[in-house]
Amino acid sequence: MKLPKITLSPRQVLDDIALCLVFFTRLPLPVFDFRGRNLAAAIWAAPIAGLVVGLIGAIVFATAERFGLAIGPAAALALVATVVTTGCLHEDGLSDVADGFGGGKSRGRKLEIMRDSRIGAYGAMALALSLLIRWSALSQVVEPTQALFALVAAHAASRGVLGAFMHLLPPARSDGLSAGAGTVSLETAIAGAVLGAIPLLLLGLGGAIAALILLGLFFAAFHALCLNQIEGQTGDTVGALQQLSEIAVLLVASVALS
Repeated sequence: MKLPKITLSPRQVLDDIALCLVFFTRLPLPVFDFRGRNLAAAIWAAPIAGLVVGLIGAIVFATAERFGLAIGPAAALALVATVVTTGCLHEDGLSDVADGFGGGKSRGRKLEIMRDSRIGAYGAMALALSLLIRWSALSQVVEPTQALFALVAAHAASRGVLGAFMHLLPPARSDGLSAGAGTVSLETAIAGAVLGAIPLLLLGLGGAIAALILLGLFFAAFHALCLNQIEGQTGDTVGALQQLSEIAVLLVASVALS
């Protein structure tokens, strides 16, 4: 069976990388002309944005460690750096999904809650647990190089699965971020998944295989949950998937690199 191919000009490649950096980070970037490219077409480059986020977190970790901070505070500061870099984009999605899925009785009500900017008990608990698990996992690494490997692998791989998720699940709404992003093609989904999987080799072959297995389990479970709860996906569920996937890779990294 032949794998589908994705063909882009060098200019489109650069445009897609820039688009993902603009969308997935809050870095002070110049204004770009994307020539009609949308997020669905560019989502293959999301792991590159993740790599940048991971590098920033790793630099902060190494700097903190260089000034004598213990591993725990260094890990906390690294997480702060990644959250500031992304503008809490994915954390916001996780909290909205937790509130909607946990507090809504019907599909319509769940979607309504997810659009509410207020955070409820489910959302607050989801955020707290996400930060706690990520911090505790990153605190297991003992060297800046290991932190670099863990953060780059986690942030790249967690964004590599987003295109596949958007390809496999229809938008749950006719409007909103996910619907407006466009349709992700199979070629784009595969390209993003492959690009996101490559940095997992930083965890070693065994770690990469374990991370892929855990990512697959998280992906399948969350895919089924979204179908059951809202019969599709939204921008919030895409953000929540990123958080779950980042957690999965950091958990593996805490074992593989310690």
